[in-house]
Amino acid sequence: MHWLGGMGIIVLGVGLLSVINPTGSLALFKSESTGIQMEKLTPKIKHTALSLWGVYIVLTLIDTVLLKMFGMGWFDAVNHAFSTISTGGFSTKNSSLGAFGSDGIVWTTTIFMILSGINFLAHLRLYYRDLSGYRSEEVKWYLTLFVLLSLTLVVVHEDFGSDTLYYTLKHSFFTIASVMTTTGFATVDYGGWSNLAIAVIFVAMLIGGNAGSTAGGVKVIRYVIIYKTLFAEFKRILHPSAMISIFVDGSKLKERILSATFGFFFLYILTVVALSIYIYAVGFDAMTAISGALAMVGNIGPGFSLVGPSENFGFFSDTDKIVLSIGMIVGRLECYTVFVLLSSAFWKRF
Repeated sequence: MHWLGGMGIIVLGVGLLSVINPTGSLALFKSESTGIQMEKLTPKIKHTALSLWGVYIVLTLIDTVLLKMFGMGWFDAVNHAFSTISTGGFSTKNSSLGAFGSDGIVWTTTIFMILSGINFLAHLRLYYRDLSGYRSEEVKWYLTLFVLLSLTLVVVHEDFGSDTLYYTLKHSFFTIASVMTTTGFATVDYGGWSNLAIAVIFVAMLIGGNAGSTAGGVKVIRYVIIYKTLFAEFKRILHPSAMISIFVDGSKLKERILSATFGFFFLYILTVVALSIYIYAVGFDAMTAISGALAMVGNIGPGFSLVGPSENFGFFSDTDKIVLSIGMIVGRLECYTVFVLLSSAFWKRF
């Protein structure tokens, strides 16, 4: 279930069931594909869906073999590969990847988490010897933010901690990859690091992966669009008569995409705030409430304080768990799908 949910069982259904329902395949694919706009590389959408699953399976197999080579048993290797490529974060061990004590496993998982956070269409383009997917603005921003946050965490932890540089480098890059791609693996209890280090990790929680990846969160492309839109507004204030358009990867963005991006961001923050207030209202501290809500809606897993990487959510009441589960569903379905159910216009159609 963990592995199937990563790529999306709807995408699998598009590939296998399009023969039964050919007219509905594109709508199904669009509903499952996360991000700004849907793209297909083959004339038929079912071929694109099946090709994506091919990439997904190949990455899983390579990750499994490498984890086995670096010391995992086949059972652990298969399960952790499933969990890594789906950016889900479940582990067969209570202490997650920290239980294995292998640098090779840590670095391998770091690399495959980052790969899984990139748009899978970029990986698919690579099969056709096309590197343009990796040259997109989103991927450049994604990798730049990952490196900057990781190096910042290294410097911060070196200033406040007593660990060696290599130890800090290894766990900092792993932690940022895990949190930023919303995987949720842990190798150390970073909740015990300095407040400044926690602040850096908290920023990574807000970012997410690429659109079209298995990662959750806001998605980097939305921040790119928000940044460009705000910058364009500043230019309009300075030059009221100028005709200013917003471009991403050389393509002009339609007004519908801009409004959908800001609408999603508002709904995402609204959901996090509402869930934070609920957790705080039932008696938990502010850090548990805020980080727990962000971890739920972003599908990250661990937060800080009582829901840190060395803890779990088992202490919440049954009612609390239902509310948190709803938060996870809202985040995974990217808000609009769930919030539209609250619209009277939707129900009037029935």
